[in-house]
Amino acid sequence: MKYRNAIAIVLLTVSAASAQVASHAPTQFSGPQKTTGQPSGKPVARVNGAVLTDRDLQTEMFTMFPYARQHNGNIPAEMEPGIRRGALKMIIFEELVYQEAQRRKMTVSPERLSRAEADFRKQFATPEEYHQFLKAEFQGSEQLLREKIKRSLLIDQLLKAEVDNKSTVSLAELKAYYDKNPERFKYPESFAFQTITLLPPEKPTPSLLKEQRKRADDALKQAKAAKTDEAFGMLAEKISEDDYRVMMGFHKPVDRAKLPPVVVQALAAMQPGQVSDLIQVEQAYTIVRLVKHIPAGKAKFEDVKASLQKELQQKKTNDLRASFDKQLHQGAKVEVL
Repeated sequence: MKYRNAIAIVLLTVSAASAQVASHAPTQFSGPQKTTGQPSGKPVARVNGAVLTDRDLQTEMFTMFPYARQHNGNIPAEMEPGIRRGALKMIIFEELVYQEAQRRKMTVSPERLSRAEADFRKQFATPEEYHQFLKAEFQGSEQLLREKIKRSLLIDQLLKAEVDNKSTVSLAELKAYYDKNPERFKYPESFAFQTITLLPPEKPTPSLLKEQRKRADDALKQAKAAKTDEAFGMLAEKISEDDYRVMMGFHKPVDRAKLPPVVVQALAAMQPGQVSDLIQVEQAYTIVRLVKHIPAGKAKFEDVKASLQKELQQKKTNDLRASFDKQLHQGAKVEVL
Protein backbone atom coordinates (compact mmCIF):
# COMPACT_ATOMS: atom_id res chain seq x y z
CA MET A 1 0.00 0.00 0.00
CA LYS A 2 1.49 3.31 -1.03
CA TYR A 3 1.56 6.06 1.61
CA ARG A 4 -0.85 8.77 0.47
CA ASN A 5 0.10 8.18 -3.17
CA ALA A 6 3.58 9.60 -2.87
CA ILE A 7 4.20 9.45 -6.61
CA ALA A 8 1.69 12.27 -7.09
CA ILE A 9 3.55 14.87 -5.08
CA VAL A 10 2.11 18.23 -4.12
CA LEU A 11 4.61 21.00 -4.47
CA LEU A 12 2.45 24.03 -4.95
CA THR A 13 2.79 25.30 -1.39
CA VAL A 14 6.56 25.29 -1.28
CA SER A 15 8.04 28.75 -1.21
CA ALA A 16 10.80 28.98 -3.77
CA ALA A 17 11.43 32.64 -3.12
CA SER A 18 14.32 31.85 -0.81
CA ALA A 19 15.72 29.26 -3.24
CA GLN A 20 16.00 26.84 -0.31
CA VAL A 21 14.57 23.37 0.17
CA ALA A 22 11.72 23.74 2.64
CA SER A 23 11.42 21.17 5.40
CA HIS A 24 7.98 19.89 4.45
CA ALA A 25 6.81 18.72 1.05
CA PRO A 26 3.17 17.74 0.71
CA THR A 27 2.56 14.38 -0.87
CA GLN A 28 -0.30 14.74 -3.30
CA PHE A 29 -0.61 17.02 -6.31
CA SER A 30 -3.84 18.97 -6.13
CA GLY A 31 -3.47 21.90 -8.47
CA PRO A 32 -3.78 25.63 -7.73
CA GLN A 33 -5.46 26.37 -4.45
CA LYS A 34 -6.93 29.38 -2.76
CA THR A 35 -8.73 30.24 0.42
CA THR A 36 -10.21 33.41 1.83
CA GLY A 37 -6.91 34.04 3.59
CA GLN A 38 -3.93 33.33 1.36
CA PRO A 39 -0.95 31.70 3.11
CA SER A 40 2.08 33.92 3.50
CA GLY A 41 4.74 31.48 4.63
CA LYS A 42 4.04 32.17 8.30
CA PRO A 43 5.46 29.45 10.62
CA VAL A 44 2.82 27.27 12.24
CA ALA A 45 5.06 24.68 13.89
CA ARG A 46 8.68 23.73 14.53
CA VAL A 47 9.80 20.12 14.59
CA ASN A 48 13.29 19.73 15.99
CA GLY A 49 14.00 23.17 14.58
CA ALA A 50 12.53 22.51 11.12
CA VAL A 51 9.87 25.09 10.29
CA LEU A 52 6.46 24.16 8.90
CA THR A 53 4.46 27.02 7.42
CA ASP A 54 0.87 27.94 6.73
CA ARG A 55 1.54 26.95 3.11
CA ASP A 56 2.23 23.38 4.21
CA LEU A 57 -0.82 23.46 6.44
CA GLN A 58 -3.13 24.75 3.71
CA THR A 59 -2.04 22.08 1.25
CA GLU A 60 -2.69 19.33 3.80
CA MET A 61 -6.09 20.81 4.53
CA PHE A 62 -6.94 20.68 0.83
CA THR A 63 -5.73 17.09 0.74
CA MET A 64 -8.09 16.23 3.60
CA PHE A 65 -10.98 18.19 2.06
CA PRO A 66 -10.54 17.95 -1.73
CA TYR A 67 -14.04 19.34 -2.30
CA ALA A 68 -12.76 22.78 -1.33
CA ARG A 69 -12.35 23.56 -5.02
CA GLN A 70 -16.13 23.19 -5.33
CA HIS A 71 -16.47 25.80 -2.60
CA ASN A 72 -14.43 28.46 -4.40
CA GLY A 73 -11.33 27.32 -2.61
CA ASN A 74 -12.88 27.60 0.84
CA ILE A 75 -13.48 25.00 3.52
CA PRO A 76 -16.90 25.27 5.24
CA ALA A 77 -16.55 27.28 8.44
CA GLU A 78 -18.03 24.56 10.65
CA MET A 79 -15.50 22.02 9.35
CA GLU A 80 -12.43 24.23 9.22
CA PRO A 81 -11.23 23.92 12.87
CA GLY A 82 -11.31 20.12 12.84
CA ILE A 83 -9.65 19.86 9.44
CA ARG A 84 -6.99 22.34 10.53
CA ARG A 85 -6.18 20.32 13.66
CA GLY A 86 -5.95 17.11 11.68
CA ALA A 87 -3.81 18.71 8.98
CA LEU A 88 -1.42 20.16 11.54
CA LYS A 89 -0.96 16.75 13.15
CA MET A 90 -0.31 15.22 9.73
CA ILE A 91 2.36 17.66 8.58
CA ILE A 92 4.13 17.29 11.92
CA PHE A 93 3.97 13.51 11.57
CA GLU A 94 5.35 13.65 8.04
CA GLU A 95 8.20 15.88 9.16
CA LEU A 96 9.09 13.46 11.96
CA VAL A 97 9.03 10.57 9.50
CA TYR A 98 11.30 12.45 7.10
CA GLN A 99 13.76 13.31 9.85
CA GLU A 100 13.81 9.68 10.98
CA ALA A 101 14.53 8.57 7.42
CA GLN A 102 17.47 10.97 7.35
CA ARG A 103 18.68 9.72 10.72
CA ARG A 104 18.67 6.17 9.36
CA LYS A 105 20.59 7.39 6.30
CA MET A 106 17.96 6.00 3.95
CA THR A 107 18.44 6.67 0.25
CA VAL A 108 16.36 6.70 -2.94
CA SER A 109 17.79 4.98 -5.97
CA PRO A 110 18.41 7.17 -9.03
CA GLU A 111 16.10 4.92 -11.05
CA ARG A 112 13.19 5.32 -8.64
CA LEU A 113 13.73 9.06 -8.44
CA SER A 114 13.74 9.34 -12.23
CA ARG A 115 10.53 7.36 -12.51
CA ALA A 116 8.86 9.56 -9.92
CA GLU A 117 9.99 12.72 -11.72
CA ALA A 118 8.62 11.38 -15.01
CA ASP A 119 5.31 10.48 -13.37
CA PHE A 120 5.09 13.93 -11.83
CA ARG A 121 5.63 15.65 -15.18
CA LYS A 122 2.81 13.60 -16.70
CA GLN A 123 0.38 15.54 -14.54
CA PHE A 124 0.86 18.58 -16.75
CA ALA A 125 -0.99 18.84 -20.04
CA THR A 126 1.92 20.45 -21.90
CA PRO A 127 5.66 21.08 -21.38
CA GLU A 128 4.83 24.79 -21.23
CA GLU A 129 2.45 24.22 -18.30
CA TYR A 130 5.14 22.26 -16.47
CA HIS A 131 7.78 24.97 -17.00
CA GLN A 132 5.35 27.66 -15.87
CA PHE A 133 4.79 25.72 -12.66
CA LEU A 134 8.52 25.20 -12.20
CA LYS A 135 9.23 28.89 -12.70
CA ALA A 136 6.43 30.02 -10.39
CA GLU A 137 7.21 27.64 -7.55
CA PHE A 138 10.91 26.85 -7.85
CA GLN A 139 12.46 29.73 -9.73
CA GLY A 140 12.79 27.33 -12.64
CA SER A 141 15.03 24.99 -10.63
CA GLU A 142 14.47 21.30 -11.35
CA GLN A 143 16.96 20.54 -8.57
CA LEU A 144 14.62 22.03 -5.96
CA LEU A 145 11.76 20.04 -7.42
CA ARG A 146 13.87 16.90 -7.36
CA GLU A 147 14.62 17.40 -3.65
CA LYS A 148 10.92 17.65 -2.91
CA ILE A 149 10.17 14.47 -4.81
CA LYS A 150 13.02 12.70 -3.07
CA ARG A 151 11.72 13.78 0.32
CA SER A 152 8.27 12.38 -0.37
CA LEU A 153 9.74 9.11 -1.60
CA LEU A 154 11.74 8.78 1.61
CA ILE A 155 8.58 9.29 3.67
CA ASP A 156 6.84 6.66 1.60
CA GLN A 157 9.77 4.26 1.94
CA LEU A 158 10.00 4.49 5.71
CA LEU A 159 6.25 4.20 6.27
CA LYS A 160 6.17 1.17 4.03
CA ALA A 161 8.83 -0.46 6.20
CA GLU A 162 7.33 0.53 9.56
CA VAL A 163 3.62 0.34 8.79
CA ASP A 164 2.56 -1.21 5.49
CA ASN A 165 4.86 -4.24 5.55
CA LYS A 166 3.87 -5.00 9.14
CA SER A 167 0.12 -4.61 8.71
CA THR A 168 -0.50 -7.82 6.81
CA VAL A 169 -3.15 -10.01 8.42
CA SER A 170 -2.57 -13.73 7.98
CA LEU A 171 -5.23 -16.31 7.20
CA ALA A 172 -4.68 -17.80 10.65
CA GLU A 173 -5.35 -14.41 12.28
CA LEU A 174 -8.51 -13.98 10.26
CA LYS A 175 -9.81 -17.41 11.21
CA ALA A 176 -8.97 -16.86 14.87
CA TYR A 177 -10.92 -13.58 14.89
CA TYR A 178 -13.87 -15.22 13.13
CA ASP A 179 -13.94 -18.09 15.66
CA LYS A 180 -13.64 -15.78 18.67
CA ASN A 181 -16.45 -13.46 17.58
CA PRO A 182 -19.30 -15.74 16.48
CA GLU A 183 -22.07 -13.29 17.40
CA ARG A 184 -20.75 -10.72 14.98
CA PHE A 185 -21.25 -12.99 11.99
CA LYS A 186 -24.76 -14.12 12.82
CA TYR A 187 -27.61 -12.64 10.84
CA PRO A 188 -31.35 -12.57 11.64
CA GLU A 189 -34.20 -14.07 9.69
CA SER A 190 -35.03 -11.68 6.88
CA PHE A 191 -37.10 -11.29 3.74
CA ALA A 192 -36.33 -9.79 0.35
CA PHE A 193 -39.53 -8.75 -1.39
CA GLN A 194 -41.34 -6.38 -3.75
CA THR A 195 -44.26 -4.16 -2.86
CA ILE A 196 -47.06 -2.21 -4.42
CA THR A 197 -48.48 0.27 -1.93
CA LEU A 198 -51.48 2.55 -2.18
CA LEU A 199 -51.34 5.36 0.37
CA PRO A 200 -54.43 6.83 2.04
CA PRO A 201 -55.80 10.18 0.86
CA GLU A 202 -54.62 13.26 2.72
CA LYS A 203 -58.16 13.91 3.93
CA PRO A 204 -59.71 10.43 4.24
CA THR A 205 -63.43 10.89 3.71
CA PRO A 206 -65.60 7.74 3.43
CA SER A 207 -65.99 8.19 -0.31
CA LEU A 208 -62.23 8.63 -0.86
CA LEU A 209 -61.46 5.60 1.27
CA LYS A 210 -63.95 3.57 -0.74
CA GLU A 211 -62.27 4.69 -3.95
CA GLN A 212 -58.85 3.77 -2.50
CA ARG A 213 -60.10 0.27 -1.69
CA LYS A 214 -61.43 -0.11 -5.22
CA ARG A 215 -58.05 0.87 -6.67
CA ALA A 216 -56.35 -1.55 -4.28
CA ASP A 217 -58.58 -4.43 -5.40
CA ASP A 218 -57.83 -3.62 -9.02
CA ALA A 219 -54.08 -3.46 -8.25
CA LEU A 220 -54.28 -6.87 -6.58
CA LYS A 221 -55.80 -8.46 -9.68
CA GLN A 222 -53.01 -7.07 -11.84
CA ALA A 223 -50.34 -8.10 -9.31
CA LYS A 224 -51.65 -11.67 -9.18
CA ALA A 225 -51.42 -11.79 -12.96
CA ALA A 226 -47.78 -10.69 -12.93
CA LYS A 227 -45.77 -13.90 -13.21
CA THR A 228 -42.23 -12.50 -12.94
CA ASP A 229 -40.38 -10.03 -10.74
CA GLU A 230 -39.96 -7.78 -13.79
CA ALA A 231 -43.67 -7.78 -14.56
CA PHE A 232 -44.52 -7.07 -10.92
CA GLY A 233 -41.83 -4.38 -10.85
CA MET A 234 -43.16 -2.62 -13.93
CA LEU A 235 -46.59 -2.61 -12.34
CA ALA A 236 -45.11 -1.17 -9.14
CA GLU A 237 -43.47 1.61 -11.15
CA LYS A 238 -46.81 2.42 -12.71
CA ILE A 239 -49.26 2.33 -9.81
CA SER A 240 -47.42 2.11 -6.47
CA GLU A 241 -47.39 5.31 -4.41
CA ASP A 242 -44.43 4.75 -2.07
CA ASP A 243 -40.74 5.55 -2.67
CA TYR A 244 -39.91 1.95 -3.62
CA ARG A 245 -41.76 2.31 -6.91
CA VAL A 246 -38.64 3.81 -8.49
CA MET A 247 -36.83 0.55 -7.65
CA MET A 248 -39.55 -1.63 -9.17
CA GLY A 249 -40.85 -2.19 -5.66
CA PHE A 250 -37.74 -4.09 -4.56
CA HIS A 251 -36.75 -4.14 -0.87
CA LYS A 252 -33.34 -5.56 0.02
CA PRO A 253 -33.39 -8.20 2.78
CA VAL A 254 -35.14 -6.73 5.83
CA ASP A 255 -34.83 -8.09 9.37
CA ARG A 256 -38.07 -9.83 10.37
CA ALA A 257 -38.14 -7.80 13.59
CA LYS A 258 -38.29 -4.55 11.60
CA LEU A 259 -41.40 -5.45 9.62
CA PRO A 260 -45.05 -5.07 10.72
CA PRO A 261 -46.33 -8.39 12.13
CA VAL A 262 -49.07 -8.60 9.50
CA VAL A 263 -46.48 -8.34 6.72
CA VAL A 264 -44.27 -10.96 8.37
CA GLN A 265 -47.23 -13.29 8.68
CA ALA A 266 -47.94 -12.99 4.97
CA LEU A 267 -44.32 -13.37 3.85
CA ALA A 268 -43.69 -16.37 6.12
CA ALA A 269 -46.56 -18.26 4.51
CA MET A 270 -45.40 -17.68 0.93
CA GLN A 271 -42.99 -19.28 -1.48
CA PRO A 272 -40.62 -17.18 -3.65
CA GLY A 273 -42.58 -15.67 -6.53
CA GLN A 274 -45.94 -15.77 -4.78
CA VAL A 275 -48.04 -12.63 -4.32
CA SER A 276 -49.99 -11.89 -1.14
CA ASP A 277 -53.56 -10.73 -0.79
CA LEU A 278 -54.19 -7.13 0.24
CA ILE A 279 -52.43 -6.24 3.48
CA GLN A 280 -53.77 -3.22 5.37
CA VAL A 281 -51.26 -1.36 7.51
CA GLU A 282 -53.14 1.46 9.21
CA GLN A 283 -54.93 3.12 6.26
CA ALA A 284 -52.51 2.03 3.54
CA TYR A 285 -52.90 -1.06 1.37
CA THR A 286 -49.85 -3.12 0.45
CA ILE A 287 -49.31 -6.08 -1.81
CA VAL A 288 -46.10 -8.03 -1.29
CA ARG A 289 -44.32 -10.45 -3.58
CA LEU A 290 -41.75 -12.69 -1.89
CA VAL A 291 -38.35 -12.73 -3.57
CA LYS A 292 -36.35 -14.64 -0.96
CA HIS A 293 -36.83 -15.89 2.58
CA ILE A 294 -33.51 -15.93 4.44
CA PRO A 295 -33.55 -18.02 7.65
CA ALA A 296 -31.42 -16.83 10.56
CA GLY A 297 -27.90 -18.14 10.38
CA LYS A 298 -24.20 -17.38 10.49
CA ALA A 299 -22.11 -16.12 7.59
CA LYS A 300 -19.52 -18.62 6.39
CA PHE A 301 -15.88 -17.74 6.87
CA GLU A 302 -15.21 -17.89 3.13
CA ASP A 303 -17.99 -15.38 2.50
CA VAL A 304 -16.62 -12.76 4.92
CA LYS A 305 -12.91 -13.46 4.56
CA ALA A 306 -12.16 -10.71 2.02
CA SER A 307 -14.04 -7.90 3.77
CA LEU A 308 -12.78 -9.03 7.18
CA GLN A 309 -9.19 -9.01 5.97
CA LYS A 310 -9.58 -5.47 4.67
CA GLU A 311 -11.11 -4.32 7.94
CA LEU A 312 -8.55 -5.96 10.23
CA GLN A 313 -5.66 -4.84 8.05
CA GLN A 314 -6.89 -1.24 8.17
CA LYS A 315 -7.16 -1.42 11.96
CA LYS A 316 -3.68 -2.87 12.19
CA THR A 317 -2.36 -0.14 9.91
CA ASN A 318 -3.97 2.57 12.03
CA ASP A 319 -2.58 1.04 15.23
CA LEU A 320 0.92 0.78 13.76
CA ARG A 321 0.80 4.37 12.52
CA ALA A 322 -0.31 5.61 15.93
CA SER A 323 2.42 3.61 17.64
CA PHE A 324 5.06 4.87 15.20
CA ASP A 325 3.85 8.44 15.66
CA LYS A 326 4.17 8.06 19.43
CA GLN A 327 7.65 6.61 19.03
CA LEU A 328 8.75 9.49 16.79
CA HIS A 329 7.46 12.06 19.27
CA GLN A 330 9.57 10.62 22.09
CA GLY A 331 12.51 12.93 22.54
CA ALA A 332 11.41 15.19 19.69
CA LYS A 333 10.92 18.90 20.21
CA VAL A 334 7.62 19.86 18.62
CA GLU A 335 6.34 23.42 18.96
CA VAL A 336 2.96 24.54 17.68
CA LEU A 337 3.19 28.27 17.01
